[in-house]
Amino acid sequence: MIETGLVGGFGLLVVVIAFLALLLYLVPVPLWIAAWASGAYVGLFTLIAMRLRRVPPHTIVTARISAVKAGIDIPLNDLEAHFLAGGNVVRVVNAMISADKASIPLPFKRAAAIDLAGRDVLEAVQMSVLPKVIETPRIAAVAKDGIQLIVVSRITVRTNIDRLVGGAGEETIIARVGEGMVSTIGSAANHKSVLENPDHISKNILSRGLDAGTAYEILSIDIADVDVGANIGAKLQIDQADADKQIAQAKAEERRAMAVALEQEMRARVVEAEAEVPRAMAEAFREGNLGIMDYYRMKNLQADTDMRTGIAATDGGPAKPPRG
Repeated sequence: MIETGLVGGFGLLVVVIAFLALLLYLVPVPLWIAAWASGAYVGLFTLIAMRLRRVPPHTIVTARISAVKAGIDIPLNDLEAHFLAGGNVVRVVNAMISADKASIPLPFKRAAAIDLAGRDVLEAVQMSVLPKVIETPRIAAVAKDGIQLIVVSRITVRTNIDRLVGGAGEETIIARVGEGMVSTIGSAANHKSVLENPDHISKNILSRGLDAGTAYEILSIDIADVDVGANIGAKLQIDQADADKQIAQAKAEERRAMAVALEQEMRARVVEAEAEVPRAMAEAFREGNLGIMDYYRMKNLQADTDMRTGIAATDGGPAKPPRG
């Protein structure tokens, strides 16, 4: 009987301990006391409801306490809704506190929208207070005299909170500044004028309002380095001359081929005409216009001509093929 009572008492103790553990989990009493002592009161039933909604009470209450202590009133439902939407509540509250200390207007809805858009809202506020320097890659441009210049610039920007959601990023700023450099250097009369006054590049670029539609405001553009590159104009002229030379050679080869073809055609006509001679002689014999003695005299004359040609070739003159 005594053993049964001991077992029942031990089981009751386990149940009581489990109930107390569950109660302390659902009702975070230390957190409730901290919120009440900080002036950011949160009801016990509200904390229990957060547990049931799978919202960590410690994160929400800690963020609310920080906001209240900084003099910012953020409704508890807004903090919970932002957490359930996948936002970083603590970072949003810290960004609002930093913006408030820097006198930058940043309401909760805008800060939450920036956070949900995937941007670091705290870093954005810090960049509004402390501008960031972006260094462009080496950008090559060619002046009107054909000399290439390689320029590196540093862009000082700060975040524009109003355009942070939907605004273009750093890549757009770098691309626009690079385009402005190429255009400004390309319109220069010669590369020496650019080397003498590199500030003209930054002034011209700043006057174009390149930060429109971006999440940043350009404060300054400073030319960090200018190097003289290759003589692109001379290379282009050399390439053009080579191209013209190849075209002329191709045309000359075409004319030579046409001349060779014409020569071969004329030779073929000569051979064709010579082939007609025996036929014409036979026709003359038949018609009685050529006698046998005329034929022999012609053959003797041809033999005499071939002999003279052979003698001339023996003496060093040009040899000609015998006719027959």
